[in-house]
Amino acid sequence: MTAALLGLVEALLAIVLAPLFIGWIDQCRAWLQNRRGAGLLQPYRTLRKLLHKDAVIAHGASSLFRVSPYIQFGAMAMAAAIIPVFSVDAPLGAAADTIALVGVFALARVFMALAAMDIGTAFGTLGARREMLVGFLSEPALLMVLLTASLISHSTLLATIVDALGQIHLTIFPSLAFAGIAFVMVLLAENARIPIDNPSTHLELTMIHEAMVLEYSGRHLALIEWSSALKLFNYAAIGIALFVPWGLAGRAAGPLELMLALPIAAAKLGVAGVVLSLIETLSAKLRIFRAPEFLATAFLLAVLGLLVHLLLER
Repeated sequence: MTAALLGLVEALLAIVLAPLFIGWIDQCRAWLQNRRGAGLLQPYRTLRKLLHKDAVIAHGASSLFRVSPYIQFGAMAMAAAIIPVFSVDAPLGAAADTIALVGVFALARVFMALAAMDIGTAFGTLGARREMLVGFLSEPALLMVLLTASLISHSTLLATIVDALGQIHLTIFPSLAFAGIAFVMVLLAENARIPIDNPSTHLELTMIHEAMVLEYSGRHLALIEWSSALKLFNYAAIGIALFVPWGLAGRAAGPLELMLALPIAAAKLGVAGVVLSLIETLSAKLRIFRAPEFLATAFLLAVLGLLVHLLLER
């Protein structure tokens, strides 16, 4: 009962802290651009404002349009329960492996694209097509990255992978080096960040994610924005678990070990936010037609990491 309660607390912490992670990235970008910024709590203020507004439903919207935000948020919350963020024992870590985790992300993407096309607007259909293109190209690269880590730890369960990698002394694996670069590229593409997409723009010729949510408002838009923040948080947690697994609470950890692991995880997420903001500040947005080249490079790096492991590290 204690382990289940601690696991539930970990999942709730991930859900609550996801908007703060977005606020930290935005604040770091503002500092790097010599701006003051809106503050770390701005995402929470935005969510509160949206939750207090009435949801306006477009004419002709089906039940899919109404239920899609809840499915997206539920899928991201389930992913947060699968990924070991603060301890190795995630609430659903033993119930789903890395392949199922990719499927959870794909489920949210499919419902977002279907809801965007449900209204029949030009921008929604355009954004849905671009989103499915990005997903079609990024998911194989993500699977190759996870497969490399699975071969090293001899398991597809993320908790087992993290536990195995965390017990290894500080060692540079060439395969994980290639996989790490590929994972960062996939993270930027999957979360509609620069150089693939600009989350702060509404220019109809370039936006991907924003084009699909233009018809949402009120609580529905709040859930979508929250699920987007949670998706980025989940990807950052996956990257930390795979490439910097040290400092997590061990199996059957008690409340004291979990409390000690919280500041370490917060420090890792803080560094990840700084790195992401630095990448977005130093990079320029690519044309949408260059996105396949970007993701093809990520896939080739992931495959190269897999081949390096098979040739050198078996």
